[in-house]
Amino acid sequence: MKIKLDENLPVILVEKLAALGHDTHSVTGENLSGCTDLDVWRAAQEEERLLITQDLDFSDIRRFKPGTHAGLLLVRLARPGRTALASRVYELFLTEDTATWAGCFVVASEVKLRIHRPDPSDKEDTV
Repeated sequence: MKIKLDENLPVILVEKLAALGHDTHSVTGENLSGCTDLDVWRAAQEEERLLITQDLDFSDIRRFKPGTHAGLLLVRLARPGRTALASRVYELFLTEDTATWAGCFVVASEVKLRIHRPDPSDKEDTV
């Protein structure tokens, strides 16, 4: 899977996720730190990468409707320290079928995981 980590995620996840076979980039490593959310989003979409973030600006499922993007994982921990974030994200990629998250809007907390998948009935018919 192709992944982009927002600047609010620990950079150690680049190595950890790469070790699991994922093509992982970070906003920090690409000199996008401090760029607007729109710039980060565009970069992730141009590269067809799942964006992993804690940024609540990405929390509106109407704006980031499943099936209209490469995928979005919003991590919402009560105590989002660097160790907790790295552990939770790594755990998700070890235990969940993340390959099915393409085009999905995913929200993860310490104990819950909500996956909003594209609605097949929203596809346009082609003639």
